[in-house]
Amino acid sequence: MTPGGISLTDAAALTLARHACLLLPVVAVLAAGFAGRGSANVRRERGAALLAFIAAAVGVAALNEVAAVAGWWTYAEVAGAFRGVPVDLWLGWAVLWGPVPVLLHRFVPAPVAVGVLLWLDLATMPMLSPLVELGPHWIAGEVLGVVTVALPTILLGRWTAREQRLGARAVLQLVTFTGLVLWLLPTAAFSYGDGSWARLQALPGWALSLLVQAFALAAVPALAAMREFAIRGGGTPYPWDPPRRLVTTGPYAYLANPMQCGAVLLLLLLAAGTASLTLAAAAVSGVAFSVALAGPHEHDDLARRFGADWRAYRREVRDWWPRLRAYPHREATVWLDADCGPCSAVWRALARRRPAALHLAAAAEHPRVLWRARYTAADGHTERGVAAVARAFEHTHLGWAYASWAVRLPVLAQLAQLVTDALITPPHPARAADTARAAGPARAGARSPR
Repeated sequence: MTPGGISLTDAAALTLARHACLLLPVVAVLAAGFAGRGSANVRRERGAALLAFIAAAVGVAALNEVAAVAGWWTYAEVAGAFRGVPVDLWLGWAVLWGPVPVLLHRFVPAPVAVGVLLWLDLATMPMLSPLVELGPHWIAGEVLGVVTVALPTILLGRWTAREQRLGARAVLQLVTFTGLVLWLLPTAAFSYGDGSWARLQALPGWALSLLVQAFALAAVPALAAMREFAIRGGGTPYPWDPPRRLVTTGPYAYLANPMQCGAVLLLLLLAAGTASLTLAAAAVSGVAFSVALAGPHEHDDLARRFGADWRAYRREVRDWWPRLRAYPHREATVWLDADCGPCSAVWRALARRRPAALHLAAAAEHPRVLWRARYTAADGHTERGVAAVARAFEHTHLGWAYASWAVRLPVLAQLAQLVTDALITPPHPARAADTARAAGPARAGARSPR
């Protein structure tokens, strides 16, 4: 018998199972990488495989939390475990569900990869006893895991490797890194340091409400920045899937690293709510890492890719401390209808704030009949209605820009448009005949429908 009360036979079986759970997936990923070595874009594919590993690691950790509550499976008490899950099994599982099918994307279709993974799990899980003890409904947990973790992970990695479905992969990245930064990292800090989720739950109602509101406020610039990367830059925040175009709009017109600032602020808020000095130290360490290591590398890469435009931008916009006035990025035009009372008020409000690089034009002068306000940027980006007005205010100063980012977030943008149509000013055409009657404001450089 071992000191822990486990027989030598069982101890050997546990050791063998743990070694196999890590070594076999590692061999599989090395073989998959060797098979894909002839790819024309091998660097991007390997970056996509790393992203899939991160997504799978977060997803598998979450799946095991659910499994513990649902009674699908449990693990033997062994050294080297994280929240009851042997780390070698966790890492091997993440490798198998992430990098392996991504590196084989040119050879194995996604449905086949998902089917093979499900079959492999169903075949091997009963063989891992005594390391894994299965509950009566463990198959339901396996199916759920493959559908909610393995499938999205494979799609994220493959879309990244192939540069497909930008919007979908941006959303999956958001889910992945939100889970990593706001759940897995804090959970690790609580497990090996101080603080706990229980302290957050024990906060008074008013304190928890304030914390949630602060969270929402801190998240707005980061979410808007990620969206800006996709719609204006044609890429994502992930280093192996970067924007193709230099992004100096949205939050980037005020701050050079809004996503990093948002993540650090969210961690500090969470550290305060959970009374965790360990998590606060992790947030501060993230700033130090960015300033000392990641930042210089990123700056060199951007300077090499975007040259003088990047250097001009960085002379005006800093990391960690925002500008108060918008960086004068690409020229844009907002078309507003001067014969619409609310639209005229918007025009006057914009003109008073002297927007940077924004021309205010009469809707009646637009070559097409406009039913709503129209925003058109020099890079071809367009917005309509409330989103167009919000974009225009983004050219003014930080306070109005922040409101613009919040209004243009998905769901909020649609809701704001519905409210505007119902209560303020419904869609209406701007007629060319109105131009003469409104010539004064038009010559001043302002007008268009809402």
